Amino acid sequence: MNLAVIGSGGREHAICYKLQQSPKLKKLICIPGNAGTENIAKNIKEDISNFNALYKIIKKQNIDIVIIGPEQPLVEGIVDYLSKRKVKVFGPDKYASKLEGSKAFMKNLCKKNNIPTAKFGIFDNFSKATNFIKKNGAPIVVKADGLAAGKGVTVCSTIKEALKSTKEILDGKFESSNRVILEEFLQGEELSYFAIVDKKNYSFFGSAQDHKRVGEGDSGPNTGGMGAYSPAPLLTKEIEEKIKNKILNPTLEALRKIGHPYKGFLYVGLMIKKNEPYLIEYNIRMGDPECQTLMMRLETDLVKIVDCAIKNKINKLKIKWNKKKSITIVLCALGYPHKYIRNSEIKNLTNILTNKNAQIFHAGTYKNKNKIYSSGGRVLNITTLSKSFLYARNKSLKILKKINWVDGFFRKDIGWRVINNK
Repeated sequence: MNLAVIGSGGREHAICYKLQQSPKLKKLICIPGNAGTENIAKNIKEDISNFNALYKIIKKQNIDIVIIGPEQPLVEGIVDYLSKRKVKVFGPDKYASKLEGSKAFMKNLCKKNNIPTAKFGIFDNFSKATNFIKKNGAPIVVKADGLAAGKGVTVCSTIKEALKSTKEILDGKFESSNRVILEEFLQGEELSYFAIVDKKNYSFFGSAQDHKRVGEGDSGPNTGGMGAYSPAPLLTKEIEEKIKNKILNPTLEALRKIGHPYKGFLYVGLMIKKNEPYLIEYNIRMGDPECQTLMMRLETDLVKIVDCAIKNKINKLKIKWNKKKSITIVLCALGYPHKYIRNSEIKNLTNILTNKNAQIFHAGTYKNKNKIYSSGGRVLNITTLSKSFLYARNKSLKILKKINWVDGFFRKDIGWRVINNK
């Protein structure tokens, strides 16, 4: 089979890495890709928001299935566009993509279907939002309604901070959003639960816990993700049953009833409080960097998995996982998540040996005259597999020491909760 992966991050490199292991794969292209995907797929440079150009590439390359990595083209309607042109594409349509594209849509869906989530208010008016904040007090969570690359959520410890964050969103800090969602602050532990969904069924597709804050000990502003570990020890059989029955099943049933059945990867972002799951967010794609840890643990052929899902037969396939522990540490450009250094050369990457237990997944990188340079805020993902989280983290840290890049930084404490609690 010929497959195309759309995207250029660490998630897409990890997906390509796993697809490449399939005996079913004949050709793999990545649009636009990065310096890492270049080694295992054919990179084709194109703007992923230019659907007509993407369609022409897909037809020219005789692609059988297209996998969409990032959320932006999904929210913009790439699945609808390609499906109309008889292209098999794995991802939700534009309407179902509102699960991530609009937090207001997601929260209203929860309310209508009695899905447990934090209490909330939705506002496009600052004075009404101010009244809500003053009435409910702090801590309070302030969220931009639209996409914000993982940076549209602020946990505010004071009313003053909440008012400032709310005003910034309503004044257009994020172009995709002119509404604000104000939520009660839920105290608990976060869990990422993944499902692979066809139009009729779904299968569990791994669990992980990520570190969104930029600083050690989960301090500082939110990022797209500084690291992750899998599997999540927090996920018990009892909690999983509650996730399925109280959150996942009613969500998918609601979308089916509306006439937009979900298809694709689905990331369920949860807060576990007193053994009860609360929905924090839906992401309409694999998490990044959680995907990297999951692809290291996945033992079933990914081409086969996606093909089954496209044919609405995902329930016929048993998906197997390596029982070892996986950790990803993200190497970022200095300044991230604010203004960061770009076009900085990263040395010694080619001298580091990788194998089935240790991989370097590229994100914001590009190659020029056989040298590798940074192009984004999150640049490399060091992902390892070992018998314990501590061993996996130490393995990742050893690899990071070998990378010669003066303009990078990373967190040394990824997985600290699970490692320190042992």
